[in-house]
Amino acid sequence: MKPAELLRKHHLKPKKDWGQNFLGDERVLTQLTELLRLQPSDFCVELGAGLGHFTQSLKATGAQIVAVERDRELVPILRDQLPGVEIAEADAKSFDLKAIAARAGGRIVLCGNLPYHLTSSILFHLLDQREAVKRAVFLLQREVAERIAAPPGGRDYGLLSVLVQHVAEVHIGLEVSRHFFTPPPDVESSALVLEMLERPRAEVRDEKRFRALVKAAFGLRRKTLWNALKHFEGGREALKLSGIDPQRRAETLSVEEFAAVERALP
Repeated sequence: MKPAELLRKHHLKPKKDWGQNFLGDERVLTQLTELLRLQPSDFCVELGAGLGHFTQSLKATGAQIVAVERDRELVPILRDQLPGVEIAEADAKSFDLKAIAARAGGRIVLCGNLPYHLTSSILFHLLDQREAVKRAVFLLQREVAERIAAPPGGRDYGLLSVLVQHVAEVHIGLEVSRHFFTPPPDVESSALVLEMLERPRAEVRDEKRFRALVKAAFGLRRKTLWNALKHFEGGREALKLSGIDPQRRAETLSVEEFAAVERALP
């Protein structure tokens, strides 16, 4: 049943404030599922299961699916439509991925059609629990996906580009027109594929400090690093010690160079 029909059947309307845009096109859902490369032995967590269309496609792979949904009006629909799928009424921003990985006996696969306004929060949550995840595929606003996948040197490259690429191989696997959604959002979407690395791309001494450093560097992205890091404790000295030209701007530094600056901090 298409999303619009299912909503009418249950006398529901999409919650605009929650960013609910439901995807029901079988061809697109199949393509998204293929990007996950699920095996029957896998545990897959879907964040924001909505009406269950993507969940149904995931279930067909034979993998163990945990569908996370916080909307109490949608949870009964999921339980009715998807027997045999574990439905977790919970918030995607705080769902315990490590607990599922412990049950699985290894790293899990993660996916979701994410509300655009929650993208950053969910990505940071993934970064905090990355040891539990081997692969993730998220449907995101296209320009956000392009920023995260961007290489150094351009204006798209920023905080999330560095932090995500520090721990994952990143590429865009699929572009999805807004017209496939119910209701159609105002923007186009892309599927962002994250292959989590066994170890971060470059060593850092303190991950929280690394995040803070990168955030400070991009906080004044039109400024040189010398000016952007003037209030970051030890930042200017670390630039010297790591051999980074202080006249460069944050968007020109690779992940490895940011890590070198962090390691040089006192």
